[in-house]
Amino acid sequence: MIKTVIFDIGNVLVDYNWRGFFEQFDLEPEIFDRLSQASVLNEDWNEFDRGVLSTEEVLALFRENDPEIAEVIDRVFENARGLVTKRDYAIPWMKKLHAGGYQVLVLSNFSQKVLEDCSDAMDFLPYTDGGILSYREKVIKPMPEIYERLIAQNALVPEECVFLDDLQQNLDGAAAFGIQTILFTTKEQAEEELKKLGVAL
Repeated sequence: MIKTVIFDIGNVLVDYNWRGFFEQFDLEPEIFDRLSQASVLNEDWNEFDRGVLSTEEVLALFRENDPEIAEVIDRVFENARGLVTKRDYAIPWMKKLHAGGYQVLVLSNFSQKVLEDCSDAMDFLPYTDGGILSYREKVIKPMPEIYERLIAQNALVPEECVFLDDLQQNLDGAAAFGIQTILFTTKEQAEEELKKLGVAL
């Protein structure tokens, strides 16, 4: 029986739309592509979420990836507001799950900068029962340690949990610990999958 519903955040509870965020800056197509390759599409982006380096240290890595557009990098990432945007269903969904007696947790690769700059999109967090944002733990999905800590910190029975994420690799990491999983595409699809697991909605 499912007792705990665990949510990823990006593209599940909020929209993570880096392309739309970049488009606000009216960049030439070549610069747009170079900025993307130097930052969000580069493995260094994971360092934002891992939280071991400061924001300035991560931005320095981006500049090293393409020094000629250092000014653009600084301008775009001065404030990340709009990088993630609100999904109106997040809070009602959590309220519905709580009303059904379920514990609600989050497990997300998330940076301190985006959390602070996009606080308006994160207004659902007080409606959760806790969980893990990666920058606080210095580990990211699908590293085994992040699932181990979630389980230990919340005294979870893995088989009584279901994890919703939009990336299969992150679900595979959870499944290795016995957590049931749902590959998220839409809220409607996810709710149908939850119902199949006996979650009352």
